[in-house]
Amino acid sequence: MNAIVLHILRETALRTWLKTLRRPVPLTFSFVQPLLWMLIFGFLFQRFSLGEDFAGLSYIDFLLPGICAMTVLFGASQAGIMLVRDLQIGFLQRMARASVYPGWMLTGKLAADVLRLLFQAVFIGVLGVILGVRLQLDVAALGAAMAGLAFFAVAYASLSCWLALKSKVQESMAVFVHVVNMPLLFTSTALVPTRQMPPWLESVAPWNPLTLVADGLRGALFFHRAPELGTVLLPLALLAVFFFIVARRAMAATAAA
Repeated sequence: MNAIVLHILRETALRTWLKTLRRPVPLTFSFVQPLLWMLIFGFLFQRFSLGEDFAGLSYIDFLLPGICAMTVLFGASQAGIMLVRDLQIGFLQRMARASVYPGWMLTGKLAADVLRLLFQAVFIGVLGVILGVRLQLDVAALGAAMAGLAFFAVAYASLSCWLALKSKVQESMAVFVHVVNMPLLFTSTALVPTRQMPPWLESVAPWNPLTLVADGLRGALFFHRAPELGTVLLPLALLAVFFFIVARRAMAATAAA
C-alpha cells in the first residue's frame, strides 16, 4: 500500500468524521434513540418471559445486545446519505475523476463509518451497564462478536452507498431506511427470542443477518460463548465482501462517467 493510498484513506476518513460532527442533530439522535428503546422496552417488558434458554437474564439484559446491533443497523443504513449530497453538488464526481484510486475513497469513508458505529455500540453497552445490565464478559468471545458486528456494518453501509451512487437522490435513501430497517429488525432476535415468535417467523429469523449479530453479541456478553466461525462470522464476512465489491464497482462507474 503506497503513500498515495494511505493519504486517500486518511483524508477521506477525516472528512467523513468532520462532516458527521458538523451535523449534531443526527449524531445526537443516533445516541438518544437506542437509549430510549432500552428505557421504554427494557422496563415496559421487564416481566416478559424469555424461556429456559435465557434463564437468569432480565429482559433488559436480553435487549442490550439487540439494541447495540440495531444502532449499527440504523447508522449503517444512512451511510450513503453523505454521498448523495456530494453527488448532487458534483464534488464526488470531480474527486473520483481526479483520483487514480477512486475505490479507496469509498474504503476510507466506510472505514470511518464502521469505526464510528462500533464506538456507538460500545457506548450503548456502557449505558446498558449503568441502567443495571449484568454482563459476564469473555474478552476473546467479545472480540469475535465485535468482528461480526464490524462485518455487518461494512455490508450494510456498502449497500447504502451502492444505492446512493446508483440513485443519486435522497428520497431513495429515505425509502431504503424505512422499508428495509424495520422488517430486518422485527424479523430478528434483536428484541425477542425465537421461541416467543410465531412458527413462520421462528423459521425466518435464523436467516436474518441481524439475528447472527445480536445472538453473537448475546452469547459473548452473557454466556462466555463466541460466535461460530462457519455459521456466523463467515456468512457475515462474505456478505461484507459482496456488498463492498458491488459498492466499489459503482464508485468506479461514477469516476468513469
